[in-house]
Amino acid sequence: MPPTPDRAAARSYDGFRLLAVHAHPDDESSKGAATAARYVAAGARVCVVSCTGGERGDVLNEALKSDIHILRDIAQVRRDEMAAAAAALGVEHVWLGFVDSGLPEGDPLPPLPEGCFALEPIAVTTEALVRVIREFRPHVMTTYDEHGGYPHPDHIMTHTVSMSAFAAAGDPTAYPHAGAPWQPLKLYYNQTHSGGRIRAFHEALLAQGLESPYGEWVASIEKRGQRHITTQVPCADYFEARDRALLAHATQVDPDGSWFKMPRDLERRVWPTEDFEAALSYVPILEVEDDLFAGLATPAAADEVATRQDLTLMFDGRVAV
Repeated sequence: MPPTPDRAAARSYDGFRLLAVHAHPDDESSKGAATAARYVAAGARVCVVSCTGGERGDVLNEALKSDIHILRDIAQVRRDEMAAAAAALGVEHVWLGFVDSGLPEGDPLPPLPEGCFALEPIAVTTEALVRVIREFRPHVMTTYDEHGGYPHPDHIMTHTVSMSAFAAAGDPTAYPHAGAPWQPLKLYYNQTHSGGRIRAFHEALLAQGLESPYGEWVASIEKRGQRHITTQVPCADYFEARDRALLAHATQVDPDGSWFKMPRDLERRVWPTEDFEAALSYVPILEVEDDLFAGLATPAAADEVATRQDLTLMFDGRVAV
């Protein structure tokens, strides 16, 4: 059941910085996009990192599968789509520079292609992300959980490198040539497609006499169990920005597909938030959070803490029971 209070609605976020680490272009628009747009509108800087260029992604929009321009240069097309999506959300954007691993299919699964992101040494991928963290100096990071949200090798690697870089960025002995130490204070997992949200969508559509595309999804979630949602950010006013960003990824998002089967007015009533799971934090995690920056008083105070060398984790969701 989503929360209705928005205690952070009147807060200014000028000076705060959020780094969202994603595997491919389009992931930023389907996971936490409305939250990103909301914080940008309230004054925060939000930077999206795309770990790969999405070069091996299939064209998922049936109307574009025979487009000669796309078939000739999918890598550039996806770069152009990402630029349009970033503009729709108002976010900054960085390419981490690694090559899409593709999604292996078959039984047995084929080996991953040589040189792809998922096969890069962790020291190489960590250093690349540490450089971004130390330059952008985020107070908060978001990424994927240990399952990647779904078992794509690049999503799982994105989790691994995000956790590694979060730990290394504030350590002056780690990658000393990659910039001055900076410790992000909180790290969250994207859980936008949480079990509660998808089930609520499914039931709401059926109650309206509408067809639901979520039946199999609900069954899958019930089999694998629920994640622990700690933080629900009210962002219904930014669903249109999220949708514009999604549609910018025209090769990946069918405008007639399941992304848009939930009427927006119904979505605002049923689930007006995007959901996150606190993973690591150097400040206390509130029992019920509606703000990724909860516990951070001011940007100046957070800046001071982020450069200290005596920090102790106050929350570690990896070992929560």
